Amino acid sequence: MQLRTELERFRADFMASAPPEIRAALARADLDLAASDLVGRALKAGDAAPDFALPEAHGGTVRLAALLTEGPAVVSFYRGGWCPYCSLELRALQQALPEIRRRGGTLAALSPETRGQSFATVARNGLTFPVLSDPGAATAAAFGLVFDLANELRPIFTHFGHALPDRNGDDSWRLPIPATYVVDRQGTIALAFLDVDYSRRLEPAEIIAAVAALAAG
Repeated sequence: MQLRTELERFRADFMASAPPEIRAALARADLDLAASDLVGRALKAGDAAPDFALPEAHGGTVRLAALLTEGPAVVSFYRGGWCPYCSLELRALQQALPEIRRRGGTLAALSPETRGQSFATVARNGLTFPVLSDPGAATAAAFGLVFDLANELRPIFTHFGHALPDRNGDDSWRLPIPATYVVDRQGTIALAFLDVDYSRRLEPAEIIAAVAALAAG
């Protein structure tokens, strides 16, 4: 099953069961975020990818420059392990990992969650690629992906156990829009996928194709 199909199925089920007031609040926040032109300002293909050195869930630090010494790097920004759409994407990336590696690529996923929360995400989803903690969403901000969660949504997130200050270990309500970048060995972004609609993610087959194209070149 394609990732897109799984995401659409989950969203349909959620929207069918969510109270009308929550659906309306989510719709208003989505419209406001789309109107902000965050996607238009974020880094795209052809831009230089900012280097980063971030704590990994199991310990130690992972740096983008080090990943690129091995081959093209896939960098996936996700909202957090609390996000079911992100979990579906992370598990799909895990399934694609052997093909990414076979073509000489590396893979890392980043969220603003604490290292402890990242470790829980790794364990819950059986992930074997680096999962990194991006404190304050600083790296996501360097890529132009960060926004402040709408005030209207904060009590809703808190009600469902997803208060971002607790998850991320700071006082902010900052999140990245989900995004996937494929970066060539020179540090240039070869492929960028980002969407303010958090239920849309890049298909793993397209990631594998991008990595293969860079390896062939």
